[in-house]
Amino acid sequence: MKKFDVKYYRCSNCEFIQTEEPYWLEESYTSAITSLDIGLIGRNLKYQPIVEVLIKMFFKTDKKYVDYGGGYGMFVRMMRDKGFNFFRQDTYCENIFAKDFDVSSYNSTDSDSFELLTAFEVFEHLVNPIEELEKMLSYSSNIFFSTTLYPNNQDLLKWWYLIPETGQHVSLYSNKTLQYIAKKFDLHLYSVNIYDHLLTKKKLSWTAYSMIYKERFRIFFNKYKKSPESLLQADFNKISGISM
Repeated sequence: MKKFDVKYYRCSNCEFIQTEEPYWLEESYTSAITSLDIGLIGRNLKYQPIVEVLIKMFFKTDKKYVDYGGGYGMFVRMMRDKGFNFFRQDTYCENIFAKDFDVSSYNSTDSDSFELLTAFEVFEHLVNPIEELEKMLSYSSNIFFSTTLYPNNQDLLKWWYLIPETGQHVSLYSNKTLQYIAKKFDLHLYSVNIYDHLLTKKKLSWTAYSMIYKERFRIFFNKYKKSPESLLQADFNKISGISM
């Protein structure tokens, strides 16, 4: 934040990197989403078609889903428009696009969990990742998330993803860190690049999983397996009180 000198520590066992106790967070989160996050819209546009095919290939399309740390609710709205019953969870950010679809509005029971949890650009913000993962797993045993793994071949203090200007990226991961997390919670880890990762109880085909990142395959697959009916009209009726 251009005002604090902060120490970073790396675990010699799992290679997890974390700042010292982040005493500056209250100040850094005066705006939950910083002005430097100019990729927010592009990120939602990128992940909507990927998650759509991910669900149709490996999960149940008629279940409920949750976007953890869902920010303004844009991703939830986009997925609901595609027919997927998404809800938003976020403690810090105003819900603009999915106001009526926060997790708090969904009456769940211990046995009625969500089929899939998404968490885009959340893990690097976590002060206590293990504790937060336990919360995520209380929602779903399937977690699809994005966080950029740090490189081993450059000075990390010059790495763009550190973003010290915002003071919000306090936890950084390597593949070894994610493997440690997967083992701790008895989950399978699937990472086909340094950005996107899936933790799940399911054992998937690596080849099939990697296909969700190929646009031509997604187009072909969507012709073969249609998405559920859009929830846009039903949501409008619910919010407006109009029955049709």
